[in-house]
Amino acid sequence: MKPMFRTGGVAAMAAGMMALGGCVITDAESFKAAHTPDIEYYSAPTVAGMDLPFSKAVRVNDTIYLSGELGIDPETNDFAPGGTGPQTTQIFKNIERTLDEFDADLTDVVKCSVFLGDMQNYGEMNAAYDAALPDPKPARSTFGAGGLALGAELEIECLAIAP
Repeated sequence: MKPMFRTGGVAAMAAGMMALGGCVITDAESFKAAHTPDIEYYSAPTVAGMDLPFSKAVRVNDTIYLSGELGIDPETNDFAPGGTGPQTTQIFKNIERTLDEFDADLTDVVKCSVFLGDMQNYGEMNAAYDAALPDPKPARSTFGAGGLALGAELEIECLAIAP
């Protein structure tokens, strides 16, 4: 029965209900409207003078999906000086600004993915990450990347649950 609801849609559900309980009348439009997720898009100002072809974040119901963030200071449009640690700190300042658009904050983050341009900088990233995020820490994955946008030291994307 589960696969029918995942792949069969309204028609399959109605057919299944008829097979189980006789004649059933359903209003497909009201069923669809009741299951349409609440979606909100947030497009931030340009970054480093570039218009970006994606949303900075998307909220679907209570889940906030944040795009990958670089350690660019929006006031200067330059990377935070000093390398991986300061860029990590700047990334979480940027993420905090984005979450604020959804009345959320860093305590609402449940998962982060970190993409490091050089795994040798893991310790520096980890220390700044630990300092930036409150306890309990979200789940995390860290990957080595062979190159990142605009020559960034790292990129971090997160998922949060709206309060």
